[in-house]
Amino acid sequence: MAGVPQPTAAPPRLQLDPTLDFLRLLWGIETCLQSTSKRMGSSIGITGPQRFTLRIVSRFPGISPTEVADLLRLHPSTITGVLQRLVDKGLLARERDASDARRARLHVRPGAARFTRVNAGTVEAAVARVLKRLPRSSVQHARDVLSALIDELEGENRKGARRRA
Repeated sequence: MAGVPQPTAAPPRLQLDPTLDFLRLLWGIETCLQSTSKRMGSSIGITGPQRFTLRIVSRFPGISPTEVADLLRLHPSTITGVLQRLVDKGLLARERDASDARRARLHVRPGAARFTRVNAGTVEAAVARVLKRLPRSSVQHARDVLSALIDELEGENRKGARRRA
């Protein structure tokens, strides 16, 4: 990807232990996700998280903002901003839940269709290409490691929040 530093193997004198090397790769993914998301915002008009949100809402019409946040593993305040930008762009409708007026339900609007189709220049397309190339067992192992890491970090965040309270 142009403009984004590509990871390279470190010279032998700069070799990292397995923990630091894995962390280096995670930060590399984070950097690439941010860069790709910015490029998407410029080129197609919505960012990676906005597109991901539209794809989820199109797949689950009537989903609540809380359910979107949980599914995308985003903080509710983060998803609130993403949802508001999509509403402001006319791509998402936020409607009151018929059975509980305190809750909102989300639906994509007709203009969102062009953003919910497969698009070659998106994070999703890059992930799909990589997943096709790898053996299913490798993908499952990667999911296991990433899920365990998320669980560990979320546990640490909960402990930290309790200590501050």
